[in-house]
Amino acid sequence: MQLHRLTPLLLCLVHLWRLLRPASAHPQHGPCQLVQRTALCKNKQLSSMPAGLPDNVEELQLDYNHIQTLHDDSLLFYPSLNTLSLACNSLERLQSNTFQDSKLLENIYLANNSLHVGYQETSQALKTLPRLRVLDLSVNGLDDEMVATLLQNLTSLEYLNLSGNLLQRLDETSFRDLHQLRELDLQRNIMFEIVKAFDSNPKLQRLNLAFNYLPCLIDFHMTQLVVLNVSHNFIEWFIAIQDMNDTFQLETLDLSDNKLLFFPFLPNQSRLQNLYLSHNSIRFYEHLAENDTVLNSSSTVEFYNLKKYTKSNVTAQLWDESLHGDISSVETLDMRGNQVEYFPRGFIQKMPSLSRLRMCMNCLEALNLTSEHFSASLYELDVSNNRLNQFVADEGTLTAFGNLTYLNLSLNDLTRLPSGLFSSLSSLHSVDLSYNNIDACRSEDASSHNISVCVDWRDVESLRQLYLKGCNLERIPPSGFKGLSLTHLDLSDNPGLTAHESIQSLSRTLQHLGLGNTHIQDFDFSHFQSLKFLNISRNSLSYLPPSLLNLDLKVLDLRDNKLSTIPLAQANTLAPKLHTVFLTGNPFNCCQTEWFRTFEAIHMVGQSDIECEDLLQRTHRVEHFNSFLCLEEGGESKLWFILLIVPACLFFVCVSIIFLLTFRPEILHKSIKKKCLKPTSY
Repeated sequence: MQLHRLTPLLLCLVHLWRLLRPASAHPQHGPCQLVQRTALCKNKQLSSMPAGLPDNVEELQLDYNHIQTLHDDSLLFYPSLNTLSLACNSLERLQSNTFQDSKLLENIYLANNSLHVGYQETSQALKTLPRLRVLDLSVNGLDDEMVATLLQNLTSLEYLNLSGNLLQRLDETSFRDLHQLRELDLQRNIMFEIVKAFDSNPKLQRLNLAFNYLPCLIDFHMTQLVVLNVSHNFIEWFIAIQDMNDTFQLETLDLSDNKLLFFPFLPNQSRLQNLYLSHNSIRFYEHLAENDTVLNSSSTVEFYNLKKYTKSNVTAQLWDESLHGDISSVETLDMRGNQVEYFPRGFIQKMPSLSRLRMCMNCLEALNLTSEHFSASLYELDVSNNRLNQFVADEGTLTAFGNLTYLNLSLNDLTRLPSGLFSSLSSLHSVDLSYNNIDACRSEDASSHNISVCVDWRDVESLRQLYLKGCNLERIPPSGFKGLSLTHLDLSDNPGLTAHESIQSLSRTLQHLGLGNTHIQDFDFSHFQSLKFLNISRNSLSYLPPSLLNLDLKVLDLRDNKLSTIPLAQANTLAPKLHTVFLTGNPFNCCQTEWFRTFEAIHMVGQSDIECEDLLQRTHRVEHFNSFLCLEEGGESKLWFILLIVPACLFFVCVSIIFLLTFRPEILHKSIKKKCLKPTSY
């Protein structure tokens, strides 16, 4: 009796086993590709969860589909799921029981969707995940209230991405449940105010607030933070609490692209290593205290804090060194694009670990390596594009800079440099002296009082890159590059420069050579077998130097010359080797552009701007020119034949008419009468 009762149940189980067996033995994955335990279902035009996936799948990638709703039963058959990615769908909501059987889920990526539509229901779904560590909600149209709702009770969350949303203001309720949060990305919102928003996140180490509308950061007290990025805001003040006993763990602070007027007021105890302050309006004001002639000048600055109808102000000395805080561990200081005219006394000395100093695009007028007490560990020094007319350093100071590798002095007003500058720097690899009024030393040149009237870079074994653009150089002696193994040399923008012999001495090692606007005509490049990049633009060249054909060039710059064509044989030789070619600004002949089709296989920079002239000196774009007026061979235009034939035909007609009028007028008269004088009907 019991057996009869069990028979229907057994039959159902057998039938179910038969149905499931093929799926387990030979799983049908539908549109997805299975790699170990990861299902790759990206960009498959899916509007719902795919069927037929194995139940042990751990990662499910569904990016770039059209899924609008994740239903309660969508993940029912994937209890081992650890990572779910639904970025770039049309997702509006996750039903409240979506994750009821996904207790192992730790990583969810929901970027570029529309979760602002059903954020409340989505919030209920997220609360059921006890092990959620990573959550990406970027670009979902979320505002302050929606985010606060979505993040309720997510106590296990460690990484959160809210970039590209509509957050305006953060307060103590925004992230109050995220006690394990370590990294938070809030860039590209519209935030203008933050009030005690991170007090509940003691483990937060990386915070990105870039591209917002924050006007200031004051009372900064997040001692546990390691990386803070607040670049591209409108910050005028950065003031940390300086009287705290705890050491700030901050290692990287990015305040670039803001509106800072003062050097940031950093903590008195910190581990700051990288300080990025580029593109602000920072100046130092120490000179105001010493200059009694400055009218209405003040020795103090007052900071006002308006809150709850009460006003308090703090007065500080503008040149008080303590305002700079603890910068003893700073290794990289980037102050490009500010208004710094000088370094305050002792400022550089406070950074004994400084290895990279980037000061280009400022207002420095003098640089004294001796008095400033630069760190001996200095690796990179960039003071380009300033107003430097003095560069002072004694021999002992230069010898101490044994670690200096990159030196950029370009775009200044230097005419003299310290004697033995390069020979004393044993690790020097790259030097840029472009756009200064300097001269190359010859053997007979001498120096006086530690200042050289010329620049001597000879016999610097470590030097590999030397940039001398626009230095008004007229001649480099044959021994000018003696003892060098340069790979990069740029002598462009030195019109009339004589340097053929000296450059030839570098033929074995040179890979990048710039000779633009030097008026070169006959230069033999055949010995430069290592050359990969060559700039010979703006030299009025009427033909391509034949010596280039044997080189293995990758980049060739021929802009703004007088090339009318490039012979097809030369183009066929160069094209297989070249990666990039610059050809704009040449008066090419429209009837001799066979080379253009050959070069189409490589990257022609500004291809649509390459122009040619026809026989009537009209300008055309080479890529759009129709060559129906040109012969395929010989390059001569059919217009010549038209111009020759038409006058000949007119001449023949005129002669015939004159002949008939003179010698056979009766024939002409009869012809006219026959064709024009017809009989009437009456």
